[in-house]
Amino acid sequence: MKTLKDMQQQVDDYMSGFKVGYFTPMENMVRLTEEVGELAREVNHVYGPKQKKLSEQQKEIGLELADNLFVLICLANSMGIDLTESFDATMEKYEERDFNRFERK
Repeated sequence: MKTLKDMQQQVDDYMSGFKVGYFTPMENMVRLTEEVGELAREVNHVYGPKQKKLSEQQKEIGLELADNLFVLICLANSMGIDLTESFDATMEKYEERDFNRFERK
C-alpha cells in the first residue's frame, strides 16, 4: 500500500520530467478549485437532484477524487510541505477537539 510519502515522491518524480516543473501555489489553487468543482458536479449527479445532460459522459467519483489528490499533492510539494506530518497533526487536532462531540459506537 502506498503511503502519502510514496505518493508525494511519485508526483515529484513525474513533475520533475517537465521543464516547467510545478505550477505556482496560486496556479495550483486555481487548478484545485477547478477539480473540486468537477467532483462536486459528479457527486451532485450521483447523489443529488442534478440530472446529466444527454451529451455528458458518466465519470467515476473515485477518479475525480484522485484528480483532486494529485493537484493537492502538487500544491504541497511546490511549497515543501510533508503531507504525512500535516495529516498526523490534523488527526491529532480532530481526535482531541472532537473526542466527545459526536455519539460513539
